[in-house]
Amino acid sequence: MYKYLKDGSVTSVKGFQAAGIFCGIKKRKKDLALIYSERGCSAAGTFTLNKVKAAPLLISQEIINKGNEVKAVLINSGNANACTGDAGYKDALLSQKYCAHKLNIKPEEVLIASTGVIGQRLPMEVLLNGINSIVPSLNCSGAAAAEAIMTTDKKIKSFAVEVQLSDAVVTIGAICKGSGMIAPNMATMLGFITTDAKIEKSLLQNILSEAVNESFNKISVDGETSTNDMVLMLANGLSDKELKNPSADLLIFKTALNDLCREMAKSIVSDGEGATKLVTISIKNAKTKTDADLVGKAIANSPLVKTAIHGADANWGRILSAAGQSGADIDPEKVSISLNDTYVLLPDYQLVLDEDAAYKILSQPEFEIVVDLAMGTESTTWWTCDLSEEYVSINADYRT
Repeated sequence: MYKYLKDGSVTSVKGFQAAGIFCGIKKRKKDLALIYSERGCSAAGTFTLNKVKAAPLLISQEIINKGNEVKAVLINSGNANACTGDAGYKDALLSQKYCAHKLNIKPEEVLIASTGVIGQRLPMEVLLNGINSIVPSLNCSGAAAAEAIMTTDKKIKSFAVEVQLSDAVVTIGAICKGSGMIAPNMATMLGFITTDAKIEKSLLQNILSEAVNESFNKISVDGETSTNDMVLMLANGLSDKELKNPSADLLIFKTALNDLCREMAKSIVSDGEGATKLVTISIKNAKTKTDADLVGKAIANSPLVKTAIHGADANWGRILSAAGQSGADIDPEKVSISLNDTYVLLPDYQLVLDEDAAYKILSQPEFEIVVDLAMGTESTTWWTCDLSEEYVSINADYRT
C-alpha cells in the first residue's frame, strides 16, 4: 500500500521546494535550510518537554497551537539560540519576519527551528544575508536542506513514501537530524515531514503525535532531552485527496506515516555520536504498556548496558538490573533475556549463556535484545546504540 522512493525527501511531495546553503554560522559546512510550500498548509508539531526551551521552538510552538496555516520552515544549524534570553527571542522573531518578507508571506506563516551550541547569540547579520541567498535557491531537490540541518551527524537523513489510497496516490516526505543529545521527550533532534494529502489541523496533530510516540519517543543515544527537539508536519492538500476520520484511507496513511517515522528515528540512533551498533530492544509480556515502556527506556538509556554492547560483552546482569530499577512492576525471577533468538537467561535465573554465540551476535552492526517479563500481555519496542570512546571525544570538544 506504500513504497519508499529512491532519494526521497521533503520535495518529493507536490508543491514543496527546499534549499540548503552555507551562510557562515558554521565554519565551513552548510548551516541554513528552508522548506517552502506554494500553498498554505495545515501544520502540526511535537516539542521538547525540557523546561529549558530554545527561542525558535517557543515561536513555532505558539504558531502550531494557534492553528495558523503555514507555508515555510526556516532552520539553522550551528547555533541553538537557546538560553539567550529576550535578545535571543527577538533575534528569532527578526529572522522569521525577514524570511517572510523575502518570501512575500506573513511572519506567522513561517515556522523556525535551530540546532547547535547552547547559550550563544545568533550572528544576525550573517543569518539575514543567508536568508537573502537561500530564498532564490529554492528548488525541487531536498538533499541540500537535509545536509544543512546536520550538526554532528555523519549521514544525511532524507526519506519519502508514496501511499496508494482507495482512489488517489499521496506522498509523504521527510528530513531529520540528530546524533547526540538524543532522548526525545516530546509530547538536539529535529524532524520535518511534508505531505500533499489534505488533512485538517486537529486530525493532523493527532496522527503526528501518535506516530512520534511510537518512534522518536522510543529512541536513545545518550539519555539527554534537548532544548530544541521538535517534529513538524505540513500538509498542503495539493493531491486533492482529503483524509477523514474514521476511514480506511486514513488507516493506510497512518500506517505509512508510522513506518516512516520509525525509519527516521532508527536512522538517528544508527548515526548516534560514536555509535557502531543499532540495537532494537523488545519488551514482551509486561503487565501494562507503561511498565513495558519503563523497562525499554531504562535499558535504552543505561550507560552500563550501552558500554557492554560496545564491547560485545553479553552482560545480561546489566540488562536485568536496568529493568529492575525502571519503576516497572516486574518479578526478576520470571524474566528471560535473549539476543536475537539466542537465550542467555531463562526464568528462575537459569543461565544458558553461550559466550561465543553471544559475542558473534553482539559484534554485528544490528541485533535485538528481547526481554520477556512474563507478567502480562503488553509489549513495546525501543531503539538504542552502543556508547563508545568516540562519543566522549566528540562531546568533550563540541564547542571548540
